[in-house]
Amino acid sequence: MPDSRIRVLIVDDSAIVRKVLTDALLAEPDIEVVGTAPDPFVARDKILSLHPDVITLDIEMPRMDGVTFLKKLMHYHPLPVIVISSLGISSSRTALEALDAGAIDVLAKPGGPQSVGELRLSLATKIRTAKVARLRVLSSPVSANGSQPIHSQLGRPFPASAVIAIGASTGGTEAIQEVLVGLPQNCPAIVITQHIPAVFSRSFADRLNEVCAIRVREAKDGDKLEPGLALVAPGNFHMLLKGSPGCHRVEVRDGPMVCFQRPAVDVLFHSVALSAGPNATAAILTGMGSDGAQGMIAMKKAGARTIAQDEDSCVVFGMPKEAIRHGAIDRVLPLSAIQNALLAEARR
Repeated sequence: MPDSRIRVLIVDDSAIVRKVLTDALLAEPDIEVVGTAPDPFVARDKILSLHPDVITLDIEMPRMDGVTFLKKLMHYHPLPVIVISSLGISSSRTALEALDAGAIDVLAKPGGPQSVGELRLSLATKIRTAKVARLRVLSSPVSANGSQPIHSQLGRPFPASAVIAIGASTGGTEAIQEVLVGLPQNCPAIVITQHIPAVFSRSFADRLNEVCAIRVREAKDGDKLEPGLALVAPGNFHMLLKGSPGCHRVEVRDGPMVCFQRPAVDVLFHSVALSAGPNATAAILTGMGSDGAQGMIAMKKAGARTIAQDEDSCVVFGMPKEAIRHGAIDRVLPLSAIQNALLAEARR
């Protein structure tokens, strides 16, 4: 009987990190670490000889950095890759560049052997997700500096009370960028929960702010919603919408994980249902798991319009699938159509 375990190759220049990651997976019956490599040159040979299903990849290595190696890998021998990155601002920006280059997900680098307990669940989950993920066909990055936003001169003004809520996980950083790039500067206020580690969320928001015509920033407790502004939930904190139509603020707070996540899409969507009700439009994008489904149900019952990304355009069709299965979705659309749909629904 063939071995059905997920075969993992760990690529990291630190022997300590290689051991920590290997130890974190020892107890997983469906995952096997088939090898480790200290740099991309050794990794290249082991990929050809060991045929791994998933690779974990450090991005700061000698001889060749991880992003350069990732780009070569995705061109010549595409495989699901999970980036392992330290928590510095510069490192998190490089990790986002790796997501641009085709990596499936990013995980904060462990601090030492004591990190194994914290790492075990998240690493194993991300490996299982990566194994079933759809590898993206890479395209040239889009910049708001190149041409006019496609909606900048079109359509009636949006109601001041309109709110757009977006939730995503695996594959979501690129999906959210595609939805936001080209939005007009007068678009409704936007709140976003993306499953992402602490520190990385700041770099994610900053990158979006650079390429979008609208303003994008990591949310702070008490931030006021404004047209043309998108607020991103900070990593490791829940974000909630508070207040009444036309006078909304966000609350950023600690709390237990929901659906194994913090920030959780469900937390945001439930709060939007309560505070914005029929003035809200929501989209649930690519991601593994069920986070967001219950919140979408609450939003639909409150009169909000609800949209889900379709299976063909998702990296992982988990979160949208669960929301659809629960009858919480009005429209199922390819990612390329979601921007227009959100704007059209927000005007209603």
